[in-house]
Amino acid sequence: MLSAQHRDIVKATVPLLEAGGEALTRHFYGTMLAEYPEVRPLFNQAHQASGAQPRALANGILQYARHIDRLDALGPLVGQIVQKHVSLQVLPEQYPIVGSCLLRAIREVLGPDIATDAVIEAWGAAYQQLADLLIGAEEDVYAAAAARLGGWRGARRFQIARKVPESAEITSFYLKPADGGPVMAFEPGQYIGIRLTIDGQEVRRNYSLSAPPNGSTYRISVKREPGGRVSNHLHDALGVGATVDLFPPAGEFVLAPGERPLALISGGVGITPTLPMLQAAHEQRRPVTFVHFARNAAVHAFRDWVDDLVARSAQARRFYCHEEPGAPVDAHGRISAELLARALPQARDMDAYFVGPAPFMGAVKRLLGELGVPAERMHWEFFGPAAALEG
Repeated sequence: MLSAQHRDIVKATVPLLEAGGEALTRHFYGTMLAEYPEVRPLFNQAHQASGAQPRALANGILQYARHIDRLDALGPLVGQIVQKHVSLQVLPEQYPIVGSCLLRAIREVLGPDIATDAVIEAWGAAYQQLADLLIGAEEDVYAAAAARLGGWRGARRFQIARKVPESAEITSFYLKPADGGPVMAFEPGQYIGIRLTIDGQEVRRNYSLSAPPNGSTYRISVKREPGGRVSNHLHDALGVGATVDLFPPAGEFVLAPGERPLALISGGVGITPTLPMLQAAHEQRRPVTFVHFARNAAVHAFRDWVDDLVARSAQARRFYCHEEPGAPVDAHGRISAELLARALPQARDMDAYFVGPAPFMGAVKRLLGELGVPAERMHWEFFGPAAALEG
């Protein structure tokens, strides 16, 4: 039970978290991943090495501590965590592992003079409150997915039915259930969790669903990342007929219903979740501007598909920009206020969805604000651990 005294103690640790939260979370991850190998598949080691995961956790802990007495002030953070956990199938029995390692890290990093028994007790109660909140919310999502037509709980075996190169870097994988049954629908913008075994080790990743729902198959479109363990395995080792385990669709970066004009802005492989959004907008006859930035023509995926849809739609238009000169497109160069102003409609009363590398999204967010798009009309999704979006 989290008491008022516990809350006061947790809030008093905020300055310590602001100063050294990342050091604490690095120590936490080092301990947990070394001593509890069963949870390693839930974490992308590249994000560990880059520091993105420790930074994201440090920010999450800091926000939780700041708002410990008003959790509603956390806004969408809790929902985002729940959806990420669901996509990777985090289970209730894994929470005590995280909790024990977190409390140990607090004591070992802050030291006994600061991390007193009272502080550890308060953080133990605070962690349990958060764990109970997340476990309950995640169970609701698991149960809802299992109850839907074509839905399931846990892992379900899928077979690669088709494998289609989309660009020099991106390949699409069409996945059908090995049991021959239907698959649940999803919201445009959602992603799916995949479980693989590579060199005898289990790994899990999330990939955006890149084609509209059809009730029988899913499509993910994967960029080959230099040194990317999972993306290279998918590209090189898995062909048609190979099988993978999928978890049900998840994610809160979804196209909300509405009649306002829509802008879909993507960079690189960030195009993938915007494709089902574009299809949905077309079917709803909603005005939509599709803006895509790519390095060059060789890596510009799905151009023919987008062009065909725009040609058939009276409400859709598209704008392409390549960083490098070459193929004929609407503009060349990097994203700027001038380019984005050219791409978007003159009226700024729109809903803007954008996704791509973090620096790209930071620039889009800043530039949309400069162009007069209200902050509440901006929506974005991170590929990896959620972080503050700087522009």
